[in-house]
Amino acid sequence: MLTGFPQRRLAAGAALVVAALVSTTACGGGDDDGDSKSKGAGYNAALDKVVNASTKTGGTLKFVGKQDFDSLDPQRTYYGMTWDFLRFFTRTLVTYDTKPGAASNKLVGDLATGPAQVSADGKTYTYKLRDGLTWEDGSKLTSKDIKYGIERIWATDVITGGPAYIKQTLDPKGEYKGPYKDKSKDKLGLKAIQTPDDQTIVFKLPKPNGDFEQFLAMPTGAPVKAAKDTGAKYTQHPLSSGPYKVQSYNAGKSLTLVRNTAWKKASDPLRPALPEKITVTISANLEENDKKLMEGDYDVDVNGTGMTQSGRVTAVQDHRADIDNIQTSFVRYVAMVHNTKPLDDAHCRKAVFYATDFKGLQQTRGGEIAGGEIANSVFPKSIPGYSDYDPYGVLARKGKPDLAKAKDELKQCGKPGGFSTKITARTNNPGEVDTAEALQEQLAKVGIKIEVDSIDGAQSSSITGSPKVVKERGYGMTMSGWGPDFPTGQGYAQPLFDSRFIFDNGNYNESQIKDPKIDKLFDDAIATTDKAKAKSLYEQMNKKLIDNADWMPFIYEKNISWRGPRLTNVYSSAAYNGRYDYVSLGVVK
Repeated sequence: MLTGFPQRRLAAGAALVVAALVSTTACGGGDDDGDSKSKGAGYNAALDKVVNASTKTGGTLKFVGKQDFDSLDPQRTYYGMTWDFLRFFTRTLVTYDTKPGAASNKLVGDLATGPAQVSADGKTYTYKLRDGLTWEDGSKLTSKDIKYGIERIWATDVITGGPAYIKQTLDPKGEYKGPYKDKSKDKLGLKAIQTPDDQTIVFKLPKPNGDFEQFLAMPTGAPVKAAKDTGAKYTQHPLSSGPYKVQSYNAGKSLTLVRNTAWKKASDPLRPALPEKITVTISANLEENDKKLMEGDYDVDVNGTGMTQSGRVTAVQDHRADIDNIQTSFVRYVAMVHNTKPLDDAHCRKAVFYATDFKGLQQTRGGEIAGGEIANSVFPKSIPGYSDYDPYGVLARKGKPDLAKAKDELKQCGKPGGFSTKITARTNNPGEVDTAEALQEQLAKVGIKIEVDSIDGAQSSSITGSPKVVKERGYGMTMSGWGPDFPTGQGYAQPLFDSRFIFDNGNYNESQIKDPKIDKLFDDAIATTDKAKAKSLYEQMNKKLIDNADWMPFIYEKNISWRGPRLTNVYSSAAYNGRYDYVSLGVVK
């Protein structure tokens, strides 16, 4: 149980961060703003422009992270930081532009010469591939490789964990069984994708979906060479189609990339491929990672989830010119599992809303400036669907709890004395265990006793992402964070709330919401080309989810991110939830 001491320590640290950042902002930031010891590019310099622009090649770009990649297999990854990183060795038909800020949300051609030619009825997407595309073994990369890679998404008994948008869109009835069970001669039996020649690929949609190109920009749209596919083991050594290739990978410890000499710059105008080598070191010692970043042993935090509380304090006081206070598109939340009693009762879930001290959770995560604003909507502010709807009075009370209403809701769910349950929190996500323990202390005031079960975030897809494991362990709540897969209501919310996205493994509908009305709202919003109508439908969805206390958002996340002074071409990318655009980075040797 969280004691008062560490909570006061975190709050005090947060106050130091806020005070220092307010002082920096008032002075305008910059290289030398009074007592700052750093001579970097300036506080928040990389939010909307390129810092240290350079075309110089060479050197080793050094990443450090608290948590390993969920998978190096493009069809199995669902972590935002992995999506950002995979572009070093994985390409897709289209991808996000390598530009700072919101300009990065534009889709541009990658393996393809440009965005698709789309038929008038919105059901056919045709792409022409660039010339000179190769694999790391020197062989030609063709449209059939792209089709095969995408087909792997259907092999859900082997290829688990990644998003299912393409599968749901192209084969909503689940008729195709994947390449490993494919009876066709070339194992390319998915009829919805056609490859009339090596340079052309055509997608046939059963019904229009305006976000379809967004799906293809995800790693799930990446090619895989059938002859090199090792199934579930592919993550150990994926074949490169980009400027770097995997030299070595020791899961949970380290990854080294070196140049892919078969890659041709003429076929890839987006990736500057500046470093000679790229290394990733995984270490669970979060405070030590921050220290080594500030000492110059590493250049970038690969997880991109911000510095620890102690790291933030030191960075703000001594290195303000080397940090960015990034507004992400992530919402930090508690999912309440409908299949776990007594949280199957909406009144018990509402009791949690009323008993939660949102202001206290915000302070635990670093305060408003370093941690983020208190959340009232399941959608982040950047996504159509957000509204100021606040039925529990969270914002009206400035985040403070209403214990009387919490106790009344407990009476209505037949638990006047409270109840007991378990909550998961990831040990390698800064502040998550602290926040869960703060919530534990808060809910205890109305008799809700929660046991905090700390888990390794790299294993979450097989723990909180497995309804079977959740049931066996008796989890009633999951604490986590979520950002949009792409910047629309569908791209943010469908994996979280659509019952058709509940899977045996890699499940992100952690509340296990099975509501036909929610599913229909998705169908109606996806089908319309009227953005205003879609926005209204997602606002209705937000209202329904909040009214039913299905999922409790508590913070619109901000991060204090370290920008190593050796780095060149540094900028925050909205397409990757505010992270630095890894594929553009170089280093001063």
